[in-house]
Order: sequence, then structure tokens, then C-alpha cells
Amino acid sequence: MAKKKSRPTKRRTKVTAVKKVKAKVSTDFVKSDKALREHLLYLLGGGGAHLNFEKTFAGLPPEFRGVKPAGTPHTPWQLLEHLRIAQWDILDFCRNPEYKELEFPAGYWPKTEAPPDDAAWEKSLAAFRADLKAMQDLVANPSTDLFARIPHGQGQTILREALLVADHNAYHFGQLVLVRRLLGAWAE
Repeated sequence: MAKKKSRPTKRRTKVTAVKKVKAKVSTDFVKSDKALREHLLYLLGGGGAHLNFEKTFAGLPPEFRGVKPAGTPHTPWQLLEHLRIAQWDILDFCRNPEYKELEFPAGYWPKTEAPPDDAAWEKSLAAFRADLKAMQDLVANPSTDLFARIPHGQGQTILREALLVADHNAYHFGQLVLVRRLLGAWAE
């Protein structure tokens, strides 16, 4: 006796359709997640209309590091240290369940207008670079849920904090370019 071909039941057809939709949604999410991470990394690296860290600080003569041009609130040293401290603080908030807020605003600015020496300047540059790389690594890691609330926060997400770093850095890089122009230390 010949075996009868079984016809797909409505239930089996529906289950198959749901599986296909879920697979498509999953694939689309992975593509979107990857695209979002790439966009964030581009912003953090100074892409698009943003300045990047290396260009902003490159070639600044040491004699200008502690100089505040008339009408400006900060020296290059103060801006570098503020950028370093704020970025470190945001990164620490993202990774450290024992995070402690710095005193605002005093905890986010250096106490002096000039670096104590060349070594302090270089150390601050290196620390900024290392923390920027750590934030980029956090964003690039596929196991980092960009949308999950940071457990010890008040609704913040890694996505929000990464955007905050990119925006904050861009704002103060712009300030430094203005200071450098006023000092005659910015090559167009």
C-alpha cells in the first residue's frame, strides 16, 4: 500500500511561518546592533563632523599648556584634565557597581591652570587614550547590551553613556580649538 503524503496542517504552517519571522527579526536585529555599534565607534573616534583627540592636541607647544587667552574660561591643561577625568568617570560608572560620584563641579577639573611638568601632560594624554579605548572596547563587545539599564544607575544605559562621552569630548575639543586659535597655535 502506498503511503499517503501528509498535507501540512494549519498549525504546522503557522509554526513554520512564525519561525521564519523570528529568524528574520533576529537577523535584522544582529545587523542593526552591529550597525549601531559601528556608528558609536565612529563617533567616539571623532568621525563625521567631530574632531578627533589626536588632531585636537597634536603640536600644541608646551609653553601654551597653561595659558588662558583673554575672554576664555580654561587653559589647554584644564581642558585636557577635564576631558580625562570626565571620560574616566563615565567609564567607571559603566563598569563599576561600587561607583562613587565625584564632587560636581570641582571633582571634574584640575586645581591648577598649568600642568606641573611635561610628564603630567603626557600621563594625562595617555590616560585619556586608554580610557577612550576602553569605552570603545565596551561598545564593540557584542556581549555588552547597549540598551540594558546599568544596574547601579538611575535608568542610564551603555548606549547613553557612550553618546555622552562622544558629545562631551566633541564639545571640549571645540573649546580647545578656539583656545588654540586665540593663542596662534592652531594650524588650519
